[in-house]
Amino acid sequence: MKMRRKGDLPTRVCAHCGLPFTWRKKWRANWDEVRYCSERCRGEAQRARRTGDAPGPSA
Repeated sequence: MKMRRKGDLPTRVCAHCGLPFTWRKKWRANWDEVRYCSERCRGEAQRARRTGDAPGPSA
């Protein structure tokens, strides 16, 4: 496998906080399904969905 620079890795924007995050090796098998940058954002998004708060970046 060819080595890549960190800047060449794919990036996404977190569905909860709106910040960009970079591909990680642990997400290799399911990168297409990754929506959140961290467990914290994933948990907060689920909590917001249950309580009916609007999802998206907090100001």
